[in-house]
Amino acid sequence: MIPLTKAVIDIGSNSVRLVIYQQNSNNELSIIHEEKSKVRLGEGAYLAHGYLQPTAIKRAYETLNNFSNTIKKYPISQTLSIATSALRDAPNKLEFIELIKKQLNINIKVIDGHQEAKYGAIAVVNLLSINSGITIDIGGGSSDLALIKDRKIVDTFTLNLGTVRLKELFSNSKNCLKETQEYIDKALYTLPKHFKEDYAIGIGGTARTLSKAIIKFQNQEDKTLHGFRYNVESYEEFFTKIIKSNRDLHTELYISNNRLDTIKEGTLIWKSILKKIEAQQVISSAVGVREGVYLESMTH
Repeated sequence: MIPLTKAVIDIGSNSVRLVIYQQNSNNELSIIHEEKSKVRLGEGAYLAHGYLQPTAIKRAYETLNNFSNTIKKYPISQTLSIATSALRDAPNKLEFIELIKKQLNINIKVIDGHQEAKYGAIAVVNLLSINSGITIDIGGGSSDLALIKDRKIVDTFTLNLGTVRLKELFSNSKNCLKETQEYIDKALYTLPKHFKEDYAIGIGGTARTLSKAIIKFQNQEDKTLHGFRYNVESYEEFFTKIIKSNRDLHTELYISNNRLDTIKEGTLIWKSILKKIEAQQVISSAVGVREGVYLESMTH
């Protein structure tokens, strides 16, 4: 049997990623190629009524052109391309989608926050040992949650809370932290009351960055990220240090260099959501939306 090979392109507000998956006869999923570029498609958009800015569009085009050339090197049966918050919020999204279709022959499907949450939950249910919990995926433009009970996706919810969005809206404010927290609290007020679980499953860059930092903080770098667990209460002070620190986050709090510019906003969102859903423990996931897109495509 020839392994089935598919490419997934994930166009986020912050990063654009390409992953090429292969599934063998035992239904085991493996990554045969992976790359990402910090395109910042949402940069400048949140202060411009959502409109994608020319510089960001140019960066995205160049990255997708490179991805297109990479895909041609593999025996791909299907390319699945999805776009999330920055593009779905953009009044000029159709122009961008048509440009990419015409020039690069890539068909972009814009998904809403509920679908984004569902894809992440599909990956978790299939590829992580968890029965019940709430997945939390903090992106550049939105935070998407899925409620899982007995390995079934019960409900999804999306919040306009993203790292790039908050950075652009509040980073120049004199009362940046206070205003950001108020904005987060107002958004979280809309979260349905049944979104309460002991376990939070961390999906996406912010959650992974924090889990990696905690692993280094614990001096347990032999531990793998996928399935790594930590107690929320034990690390509330650690999160607060990241949010309030004016010191070297990379060397003192183990934050990776490529996340330094948005980790404060991401950590503030993360800590606030954990409190709101009354999570006691975090389970880290190395899989998310892209794996969910692939897995769902195998059932259609």
